[in-house]
Order: sequence, then C-alpha cells, then structure tokens
Amino acid sequence: MKVLISDVLAEVGVKILEEAGIEVDVNTGLAPEELKKIIGQYDGLVIRSATKVTSEIIEAADNLKIVGRAGIGLDNVDIPEASKNGIVVMNAPDGNATTAAEHAIAMMMSLTRNIPQATARLKEGGWDKKKFQGREVTGKTLGIIGIGRIGAIAADRAKGLRMKIMAFDPYMPQDVAEKMGIELVSLDELCKRADYFTVHVPLTKETANLVSDKEFKLMKSEAFFIDCARGGVVDEEALYRALKDGEIRGAALDVFASEPTSLEGTPLLSLPNFICTPHLGASTSEAQVNVAVTICEQMADYLNTGTVANAVNVPSVSADVLAKVGPYTDLAEKMGAIHMELAEGGIEEVTIEFDGELADMVTTPVTVAFLKGLFTPILKEAVNYVNAPMIAKERGIKIVESKPAILTPSPHCLRLRLNRKMVKMRFRELYLVRKNPVLFGSTPFVWKLSLLGPCCMFPIMMFPA
Repeated sequence: MKVLISDVLAEVGVKILEEAGIEVDVNTGLAPEELKKIIGQYDGLVIRSATKVTSEIIEAADNLKIVGRAGIGLDNVDIPEASKNGIVVMNAPDGNATTAAEHAIAMMMSLTRNIPQATARLKEGGWDKKKFQGREVTGKTLGIIGIGRIGAIAADRAKGLRMKIMAFDPYMPQDVAEKMGIELVSLDELCKRADYFTVHVPLTKETANLVSDKEFKLMKSEAFFIDCARGGVVDEEALYRALKDGEIRGAALDVFASEPTSLEGTPLLSLPNFICTPHLGASTSEAQVNVAVTICEQMADYLNTGTVANAVNVPSVSADVLAKVGPYTDLAEKMGAIHMELAEGGIEEVTIEFDGELADMVTTPVTVAFLKGLFTPILKEAVNYVNAPMIAKERGIKIVESKPAILTPSPHCLRLRLNRKMVKMRFRELYLVRKNPVLFGSTPFVWKLSLLGPCCMFPIMMFPA
C-alpha cells in the first residue's frame, strides 16, 4: 500500500503509517495539475485544508481507496464524487475541537478588551488607556450558531466565564440542549438578544451567508461577532457594512470566503473595529499531533484490515464488528441480488428488520450490503459499499430499519421486505440459522441459499397457501 501526504502533517503521522507497513510519500504544495499527474499511483491520500480533492483529481485517482482529512472540515473534498468512485472519505473530528473552541474564546476576549489595537498602539509609542477601555464578559449572553462538538466546548468554556448561553441549531433536540444548560432559540431571536456571537457550523448550501444584512440589523449596537468555523457562513460584505455603519461594535474572523486573503480582497482588514487571524483555529502543537495521530491510525487500520472509523460516506465499522456481522452482510448482499433478479417494477421502499441476537449488533453494514446487492444486477461494477445508500436516495427509495419491541428467541434473524410499484415476485422473510439461510416467500415455497460461491436456489418443501 502507498500513501501520499500532500499537506503539512506532524511527523508522528508519517511514523504511524510506516510502522503499519505502508509506503509514504510526503509531497506538499502541489499544484492541482501536479497532483493529478501522480495521484494514480496511491492507495491513500492524507490532506489538510490546502489540498483540493476535486472531481478531476478523483477521476485521475485510479487506485485511490481512501482520503483522510487531518482535521474536521471537508469542504475541500468532493464527497459525492468520491462516493461514486468507491473512495472512503474520513476525518479526525475530535482532534482539534478543543483548540478551535479555545481560539473562538480568545478572539472574544481580544475583541472585548481591545488587545490587538492596544498592542499595535503601544508599539507605535502611544499610551492610550481611555481609548481602549473594554468591558466584562461576566453576565453577558453568548449566542452560539451551531452546537456541535466545537460549539459545545465553546459553550462550556463560556460558562466558566459566567456567561449566559443561547444557541441556534435546528438539528439539536430541545431536551439535549436543556441538559447542556443552553437555551435554544430561532436565529432572529438569537440576533436580538445576544451580546456576543460565535459561529460553529460547516459551510453548506444551507449555511452559506447565513449571517447577512438582516441578521446584523437585528443585533445590538454593542454586539461582537466571531467566526472561527468556515469562511462564507457570514456575508463579509454585509459584515463590513455593519461595522462601518455602527450596527455592531466589533468583529473577529479566523476564516474567510477566499483564502489566503489580503487588504485588496477583504476591505474588512481596513476597519479599526475588526481583528483577524490567518485560519489559526486548529494551529496548536497539541492539535497538530492529535489530528495526525488520529487520521493516520484510521487510515492504517482501513488499508490493512478494512476497519472504518470516522468516515463521512460509509458506516464506521471496527474489525470486531465486521467479524460478527460478516455472515449477515454476505447474506444480505446475495438477497439483494435475488430480489432485483426475480422481481419486476420500480422499488419504492426497503424494510429490514433485525431480530434475535442480530438486533443487538451494529446493523448498518448489513443494510448497506443489501443495497449493494440490490443494485449490482443492473449497475454492475458502478455500485459499491460506499455509494449504494446514495444510489438508493437518488432513486427515491425509502430505507426503513427496525427492531421488534419484543425480540424472538431465535439467535439469528433477519427479515427483508421490498415494496414495488409492480411486483412479479416478492420475498418477505429471511432467516439465518447456523449461517444457512432459509427464505420464506409470498409464494408457497421455501428456498435454501448457499452463502459460498454463486447463488443457487431450489425449492425444498411446499407449504399450504
């Protein structure tokens, strides 16, 4: 196996891969065309934020099996295209979470006490104590946009400063937020009530320019705005207008819509009430080591044993789990192929029920395997374990996974049901006993299926209708 590290990575990551028997090339600062020329020889690619894994790069990556992002954000990776090509994309979501949250708090404190401006003035020879008078954060309200890993850590740190915490997050359950001591509100309500704002959401179609003119006009004139998450979430032109017109008191950005940036490309840099850093949110020695260790261990496990962890486009499965559910995934894939071969009409819904001991296992790989088997007869090599769920979604097929309220005493039980627009034959239930599955169908036949080699079916007995 051969891995390319195309962005700066802590040396410990290289050592982990080499000790796992993987050949490693470190080649940073590659232009897109240069990367495109050499990517075909690698099984794995380790990146940070600089390398852009576009559809063109993926198309040239004939042998690429995995892309590992040393960090959280994956907006520089074309995940749908990677999925279509069977490439696993994984990240290290926890490696720099603390570092990023602490940077947001540091920016908040720098803003509220005018530290960068006062430092610059003092170095110029000035001593303007009154000009740089700040205020306390104790008792103030911090409005958090996005309560994920980093947002939750930022909230915890702010509580230590005796701040009140409010948040906008449409995907966060109310009861979970309450347990964290966070008041969930709408974005408009957050803008009206908070004294400080910190952004902790990824850049998506839904979050692009999430904070713009409307939101800034709702904020208090003494409000401070901080974004250490992703450039593009805040409308930078709107932020410039808000700062220049006095709609808010100050702002701090660690990320920009276009990076690297400069005064010519970002007028915000000319404003006295704006402070910034060049994407330093994850730049601590501890974070660099953490993400390097995490992503390289994950990639070594995947390339050597097939174990998947922290993948964004395929279920995360350990080697132990694979050992337990392996027979079921093999079975489910064959069953999917049988369903597609023997029945006609478009599939509307797939229902998979896990019973007995199987219900207590990690069952997502079984579902993915069934979908792969289902599409293989019509898509051949174009379908794989990574893109099968995406194909189902694109085709409007509803996937339902269920477990009965009362489990049966059977040690191994897997039931599959498909609803079709036109059904010529429908198999309803499948049981696995000692790895020898028996299939009960809507027709009065019982079928037996071999798990080894090509699928072979034959009726072994008949039931009354």
